[in-house]
Amino acid sequence: MLASRKGTRGGTMRCTWAERSDIERAFHDTEWGVPVHDDRQIFERLALCTVQAGLALRTVLAKRDSLRAAFHGFDIARIAAMTDDDIAVVLSDRGVVRNRLKIEAIRSNARATLRIVAEHGSLSTFLWGFVDPNLTRRRANADPLPGRSEASDRMSDALRAKGFRFAGTAICHAMMQSTGMVNDHAVECFRYG
Repeated sequence: MLASRKGTRGGTMRCTWAERSDIERAFHDTEWGVPVHDDRQIFERLALCTVQAGLALRTVLAKRDSLRAAFHGFDIARIAAMTDDDIAVVLSDRGVVRNRLKIEAIRSNARATLRIVAEHGSLSTFLWGFVDPNLTRRRANADPLPGRSEASDRMSDALRAKGFRFAGTAICHAMMQSTGMVNDHAVECFRYG
């Protein structure tokens, strides 16, 4: 993905991937890359990355409100308590991505998250522990958007060891980008700083 010379902010540039749709522009301009430390918000971003596997980001963002409703505002404890009947109701909702493996993974990941919170105090503390706060990344507008990193490899291994599903390195890296754990904005993008 490249930084674009287009933009709605008086000629400022943004990452090219964000120029594909209004919903992606809004996500890029207000959320993507902003540091998040709230467990519920981090879990939501991880769940969205889980659902996104193999799909366009704009597809998932368009279904975000339905996913929030189906998963109780991404309340981790409520998701963990969902029954198979509750999952069946979610799978019947045309507003969500109706992939049984992904929907069930969100529930099982909520259960694993509760174990992490019990052990480490918070999901945020656990996941941010994989990040090097001194790492400065400089990606030029012509460079591709990274799909993994050493940190996402380590995070993926740790999450899988704790029972997470759909927690490969690409999903972890996408979540890290989304929650500001890494800054993968192009240096020319107005959001880089």
